[in-house]
Amino acid sequence: MAVPTACRAAVLMAALLGASSTTMLAQNVLDLPPTRPWSGRSERLIAKPTDPWITPAEAANFQTTPRYAEVRAWLERLAAASPLITLHTFGRTGEGRDLLYVRASKGGPPKPVVLVQAGIHAGEIDGKDAGLMLLRDIALRGKADLLDRVDLVFVPIYNIDGHEQMSKWNFIMLNGPAEKGYENTVRNLNLNRDYAKADAPETRAMIALLRELDPVLYVDCHVSEGFDMQYDITFTYAGWGKYARHRATADWLEGRFGPAALRALTEAGHLPIIYPSPIDTREPSKGIRYSPEGPRYSTGYGDFISVPTVLIENHMLKPYRQRVLGTYVLLEAALKIAAQDAARIAAAKAQDRASRPAELLTRWTPAPQPIGWIEQFKGIAFEWYPSPASGRPEQRWLGEPITFRMPIVGQQRTQTVQLPKAWWVPAGQAEVLDRLRLHGIAFETLTAPRTLPVDKVRLVEPRLLPPTEGRVPLAATFVHEPAEQTMPTGSVRVPADQPLGLLAAALLEPESQDSFLAWGFFPEMLMPPPNTDDFILAALGERLLATEPKVKAEFEAKLRAEPAFAANPDARLAWLYAHAGPGHPYVLQCPIVREVK
Repeated sequence: MAVPTACRAAVLMAALLGASSTTMLAQNVLDLPPTRPWSGRSERLIAKPTDPWITPAEAANFQTTPRYAEVRAWLERLAAASPLITLHTFGRTGEGRDLLYVRASKGGPPKPVVLVQAGIHAGEIDGKDAGLMLLRDIALRGKADLLDRVDLVFVPIYNIDGHEQMSKWNFIMLNGPAEKGYENTVRNLNLNRDYAKADAPETRAMIALLRELDPVLYVDCHVSEGFDMQYDITFTYAGWGKYARHRATADWLEGRFGPAALRALTEAGHLPIIYPSPIDTREPSKGIRYSPEGPRYSTGYGDFISVPTVLIENHMLKPYRQRVLGTYVLLEAALKIAAQDAARIAAAKAQDRASRPAELLTRWTPAPQPIGWIEQFKGIAFEWYPSPASGRPEQRWLGEPITFRMPIVGQQRTQTVQLPKAWWVPAGQAEVLDRLRLHGIAFETLTAPRTLPVDKVRLVEPRLLPPTEGRVPLAATFVHEPAEQTMPTGSVRVPADQPLGLLAAALLEPESQDSFLAWGFFPEMLMPPPNTDDFILAALGERLLATEPKVKAEFEAKLRAEPAFAANPDARLAWLYAHAGPGHPYVLQCPIVREVK
């Protein structure tokens, strides 16, 4: 009988650490692929079993991870023992739990902040246990010099409510810990899809914290899915491969952070790489993807607000112990390079925030040819076997190292939007105005009516997409039409000429994949217009056809082109009613209008 991978890892850890048999109970729901033996210098980071400041994960030989209450109690004890550590709250979860962050600081004049969050997907919890070890070592074990030039702000568990739904059935693809939290919140929202629309209380709290701290570096800890490979610790940034929205901060990440982190991990005995996002997990050799990102993601949001943001993606099949140690090394390296380059990062952020992009990339598609190659990608061999469960061949990973030439697939632009001078938001769109305030996007409110030329957007053939992330997204073809419009008192003008102008565009331009319109913020657009009796509509239509040559020509052309429309009396009357006078003010009209330059 095959021994589950986590059990083999438990046996190895027990041998290395002198664990008792009672600590070797963790095992996965299923037999995961075999893992290769690993040891590295980072193993020296583990506290001895007799250390009074051993973390809960270390004490359990990394077979389990502590729950929220235990984490909070441990941090409260650490804060009481060290003047460098303070524990704070910054909001509440959907179920009312306190959102926590730890500030590690030597005090004195304000220093740049490195913000690290763990558990945005609560089963991918490596960052939490790595962070506790690092805080312990900063506070009590001789690493306080990491705080000489920066402060560390650490969120141990971002998705706390999901974290507390621990089960061995969550994240079954991860090689430890034994029980893991649930991916989403209690409203089934994925917090790493919520930065733009900001529906979850956790997201709103995190955005407020980001605005308060304005960190020099923002690190988001995850664990990847995908194919098996030899690499254990991977990381990436928004727009890796020249697809970032803001170039200066991206250049710092690629030119300074990446090499420093890769070097530190390699010296500690890990095998790192920039995250190889797979094109097809069933056929790894098809390549890995580099592409732009929208502001729904932590990394994309960081790019839009000009905050260097790193996504850690540890490899799911590597043992939990190995992943946690690699995360520790990466976080320590992040503190060191951020401290060394604080002035350089500040200059890059200022440069990006002073830029005024003229366009927003809204759609892209894979490039027809690779934009590069990894000549010796360190993969793992697999074979195919007939699965009685799926009824098709499935992969069986063999644990044997191989190398192959891996194509890097880039993207080519298919749609961009030229930014207007400003966007106008009706005073009644309270949900939109709330999000603009939350994100810190500047706007002005009219104190008197103003008439000006605008670009109005009309929807053609709108369609509702499958519900996702607590919303019913909307797709449509958009027709831009010039008009002169009087904005009433209370209307809100959002100028494009501001540091967050590109984020405003991503939220307000209907073509954007993360726009409020795309996320379904305006269901009133799809409601039918007021109606009346057929004899009234018929009389109105006859008057239009007799007095409006342009309407008549469009109507007759539609009759010729669309036989089904021509044969539908109700559709004919509805079309004419919609073209009478100024038309219906809400039906299929985007409420956000664009001020032309």
